[in-house]
Amino acid sequence: MESITWQFVSLVTLAAPGQEISVTKLIADASPVVKLVLLVLVLMSAVSWYIIAYKFIALRRANRESELFLEAFWQSKQLDQIYQTSEKLKRSPISQIFRAGYIELSKLRSGSRSGETMHGQLGDLENIERALSRAQNSERVHLEAMVPWLATTASAAPFVGLFGTVWGIMSSFVNIAAQGDAKLTTVAPGIAEALVATAIGLVAAIPAVIFYNHFVAKMRVLESDMENFGNDFLNIVKRHFFK
Repeated sequence: MESITWQFVSLVTLAAPGQEISVTKLIADASPVVKLVLLVLVLMSAVSWYIIAYKFIALRRANRESELFLEAFWQSKQLDQIYQTSEKLKRSPISQIFRAGYIELSKLRSGSRSGETMHGQLGDLENIERALSRAQNSERVHLEAMVPWLATTASAAPFVGLFGTVWGIMSSFVNIAAQGDAKLTTVAPGIAEALVATAIGLVAAIPAVIFYNHFVAKMRVLESDMENFGNDFLNIVKRHFFK
């Protein structure tokens, strides 16, 4: 009992004012390996927060402009007028799908009239359908850009922090072996250093996984809207241009 009390007093003395063990001091006194781990985690977190801010704004604009475009699309009866509206809403993935379909339709209507035969009509419809499909794939890739980094950070950061934790614990045991005792003053700095690496790993991972799931949900809604609009646009083309 006296031994435990003496070790506790020794640790408190070490952490007395002027000699307290702060997080900053732990990081400054950390081994090069742990410092490298902390640097990697900080960089991963910084990149993740940049992506979070960028994608949050981008997806919000895409959703808002898509709503405006769909409202204009269903209220207007002239494709030319809708095309002009789509030029003002370029952040909307749905407007870009419309543009791709409209441009392909314009090429077919102004080119050779192969659509006068049944075989020609089917070929023209396939061309428009392919244009819509290419636009959907392109917009899907654009929406998903940079988001995989959040998944990587969410899955890898805890393990990177765990590596720093293991290294810090190893350093503690090395200090114990070197000094020949297991006092709290010998073990505590290494353990605290290890816990700092774990904490920073979690700080990097938790926001990444939260916003990754948020963005995936938003992108699924937009992708569903794109697919539905592509089908609606193709049906409109069939009814009005290929009779």
